[in-house]
Amino acid sequence: MTEPVIQSLLDTDLYKYTMMQAVLHQHPAAEVEYRFRCRTPNVDFSACLKDISREIDHLCNLQLSDDELDYLAGLDYLKPDFIHFLRLFRLDRRFVQLECIEGRLELVIRGPWLHTILFEVPLLAIISEVFCRHHYPSPDWQHARKKMQQKIAQVAGTQGAEGFRFSDFGTRRRFSGRWHKEVVQAFAEGLPEQFSGTSNLALSRLIGRPPMGTMAHEFLQAFQALGPRLIDSQKAALDAWVGEYRGRLGIALTDVVGMDAFLRDFDLYYAKLFDGLRHDSGDPVVWTEKALAHYRRLKIDPLGKRLVYSDSLTVDKALHLYLRFAGQCRPAFGIGTHLTNDVVETAPLSMVIKMTRCNGQAVAKLSDSPGKAMCEDAGYLAYLSQVFGVPTPAVNQS
Repeated sequence: MTEPVIQSLLDTDLYKYTMMQAVLHQHPAAEVEYRFRCRTPNVDFSACLKDISREIDHLCNLQLSDDELDYLAGLDYLKPDFIHFLRLFRLDRRFVQLECIEGRLELVIRGPWLHTILFEVPLLAIISEVFCRHHYPSPDWQHARKKMQQKIAQVAGTQGAEGFRFSDFGTRRRFSGRWHKEVVQAFAEGLPEQFSGTSNLALSRLIGRPPMGTMAHEFLQAFQALGPRLIDSQKAALDAWVGEYRGRLGIALTDVVGMDAFLRDFDLYYAKLFDGLRHDSGDPVVWTEKALAHYRRLKIDPLGKRLVYSDSLTVDKALHLYLRFAGQCRPAFGIGTHLTNDVVETAPLSMVIKMTRCNGQAVAKLSDSPGKAMCEDAGYLAYLSQVFGVPTPAVNQS
């Protein structure tokens, strides 16, 4: 019998737990909606539906063990009351609606933010692994391991990259949990200095390195409904984060309404409070030049700031960015699918689960990349764009 895809509630990214703690303390009654979208065209999930549903059922039976809770309690930014809450926590299957319409997977998550926030990453990992099991039942593991070793050799052999640091951000779209584990262990052993670790809590625990991550788009999106005014939503989210973590986990995500609009809000106060910024859409060179110029305008030396890159990276792209900007800031890299789903020659599925509503109101991510915007309400998307003074993106709702 095939083992379950998700075997622990720690098999997820750190930022889901850090955001969950902030939700518990600040907005425990908020109600939200998330929706799944597969950006890869013409994918038929019909044959996968029953297995995906079965895996979700299993996921909703999991609870954190005492050892897992002790591990989380050892992360000093997670507070005792949150650990006590997690001791009782289970995901609730009633909050997930799943069906397949003409091959298209329709997945909606609705319920209290506090009780649905942990669904996203394991659900995407389930969909990705079940799809791979159905379509690539006998991959060439020898070839996959050869490509993995080539990546390790590339990092080790790149002149001038001694200070290059990168992490695994590949939980959501991995080929399988077993392959993910093998990849993380191989990079930890092969590149003990350059490989900083992983965003995955279970694997961070396994390799004995601190988990990587801070916040995701949904945290800033939610404040479009929770904040006092829409125009102040980014500042409200950043204030909430600072209030929760008091200087820890200080990397801010910039592309919920686009880099230009973000920087208008990211004044001297925030620029000094936060350790750095994370890039997740748009041209990374243009983004970096804007970030460096912004810090310099504020009379802040960007050499003291961490710029984290996490948008569709390959090892080659990451090394190129490092060599270009290492003398101007402190670059770091989160590499995802290129590490954890470079097994077969077919490109991995491009898919996301994003928050689309909070407290009954539409919320949106505008992004800096065409096609990444996601919103169920075209009118709200146009209004959000107008308020922040950015172009209204085209959204493919299929």
